[in-house]
Parts: sequence; structure tokens; C-alpha cells
Amino acid sequence: MKKCILSSMLILSIIASLTQVWAQEKQLTASQILSKVDDVVNAPKDQDLKIKLILIDKEGKEETRELVMFQKGSDKRMVKFTSPASQKGIAFLSLPNDIMYLYLPAFKKTRRIASHIKNTKFAGTDFTYEDMEAKRYSEKYIPELLKRDESHYILQLKPKEGIVTDFSKLVMWIRTDNFYPTKIEFYDKGNNLYKVMTREKIEKVGEYWTSKESEMEDLKAKHKTKMILLDVKFDSGLSDEIFTERYLIR
Repeated sequence: MKKCILSSMLILSIIASLTQVWAQEKQLTASQILSKVDDVVNAPKDQDLKIKLILIDKEGKEETRELVMFQKGSDKRMVKFTSPASQKGIAFLSLPNDIMYLYLPAFKKTRRIASHIKNTKFAGTDFTYEDMEAKRYSEKYIPELLKRDESHYILQLKPKEGIVTDFSKLVMWIRTDNFYPTKIEFYDKGNNLYKVMTREKIEKVGEYWTSKESEMEDLKAKHKTKMILLDVKFDSGLSDEIFTERYLIR
């Protein structure tokens, strides 16, 4: 009899705890959720990634490229192609305050990317310069909670006043267990769905959550780019020298 009473009390205690957690989660505002997304995605002090890109056209023809990506904090990122030979050396640098640079080895020239063209596709992929930059979404977008189900929060993000972008809004799916974004829909100025990014194979590497595979699909061009993580190193103490114009041409 005592065992039954203890078991019942334990069950009730677990239910009460879960109810309390659920209540706390329900009280999170859209801004708090988006801030948690930023904290999770940019949690490492720095990131050293080796990535394979697979470009797929509307006929299903594939083209493969490889690149390295370095990030420090939430506002510095360097991307450089390592293969094939036709793309090797093309590099992109993202710095705070929407400062971006592109290096094209064929012209041996570095140029700054103007704000009004940052939605141009990067090196023929389906990722724009804006997609490639290091950023905190909460600094650029005003969020609204559209829905919450058992596994995801769904936020609508509209650009803050003064933010230059070709998109009228984003819709983001965020896991409720770890606040990692799994899907983002991009809508053009006419409020039409333009492209979709999905993240899969979301795993914990050391202390940090990361996506081993992601895909950006351009619905209008019927073209997609898959991004596969080949190798990752976190908190390796990357030098600030990497995030300079000088390093672009190395």
C-alpha cells in the first residue's frame, strides 16, 4: 500500500514538474525565443568549418564545390572556396555593421559589397551575401510568434526599420527542446514565397548544437544548394587576422 502511495506521489510530482516547465515555455515571448536562437547558433567563441556544396539545377545536374568557413563571435565570418580550380580562392568577408567584402582571384581585386546588392547570389550558389553573413537575427528583425506545437516554435520575422533586404518577411521553425532553427521561409517584396532553407542532422558537437546538412532551395529558379559539413572545430582560438581584407587574398 505504501509503495502504491509513493508511486502515485512520484507520478504526481513528475506531472507537476512537467506542467511547470510547459507553463514557463508558454510564457516565452517571440523576442525571447529569437534571442535564444541567436545564443544557440552563435554559442561557440569561434568556428572552423570545412564544407562541401552540391549545386543542383532543375534538370538534376549536380556541381560540387568545397570551401572553408571561419567565424568569430556572432559578427565576423570569412568564407573561401578551396575547389574546384575555377572557384578556388574566391573569398567573402562579413564584418560588423553590414560591412562585406568579396575577393575574385581572376581579377586580383577586392571590392566592398554595397548594401543594395547584398541579396545577390554568392558565387552561383542559392545563398546570397546576406545569407552568408554572420549575424544575430534579433538585431535585424521584429519577431511574432505564429504558432507553437509539440516540437517547434514558428516565428514570423519582419525587418526592422532601416534594414536593407529584398525580403518582406521570414518564417522560422525553431526546435522547442534546444532552440535550433530547422527551417526558414523567405518571402519577396510581393509577399510570395521565394526560397526555403532547411537544416537536417542537427547534432551536438562537444558543447554546441550544429547542423551537419542544410539546403537552400530557390523556388523560382528551381535550383538548390546543399551544404554538407565535412569537419568542424569549435573554440580553437582563431586569430583576428583571418577577418581582414589582407587575408582575403591569401
